[in-house]
Amino acid sequence: MKEVKLETILQVYTDINEVSKDIQALMQAAIEARENAYAPYSKFNVGAAILLDNGEIVIGNNQENACFPSGLCAERTAIYYAGAKFPKAKMLTMAITASSQNQLTDKPIPPCGACRQAIAEYEIKQDLPIEIYFMGAQGKVVKSHSLANLLPLLFESSVL
Repeated sequence: MKEVKLETILQVYTDINEVSKDIQALMQAAIEARENAYAPYSKFNVGAAILLDNGEIVIGNNQENACFPSGLCAERTAIYYAGAKFPKAKMLTMAITASSQNQLTDKPIPPCGACRQAIAEYEIKQDLPIEIYFMGAQGKVVKSHSLANLLPLLFESSVL
């Protein structure tokens, strides 16, 4: 038997004011998207914004449906929109923010497993890491230099 150690390295900022102005602007776009989320069932609003290499910023927010699990997370909404609208553009940076309508969300909220897999698909496709910043409604902001850093054992097409 061989034991393998995997590490995830993250940068943690005290709050949104500690990140660069460009990342603040991207996170602000995610916050605005979060405010327009359709989350009448979970009462948990999520917004995402993606900076593309062509300078465009695309956004997404979670969209729920009474027929679970027909809704879609903010990250996948943004990724699929970027893929449909700008199929040749590379995704450089993603900002994610989440808030609960029931309680204060002051801890960083990372993408769920399904969203990590969707982000991984595009990171592999474009052969370029996607920086990911995530936060709650307030408080710390966490940065991962890539999706592979958040999901080190990727399932990808080479195994099919």
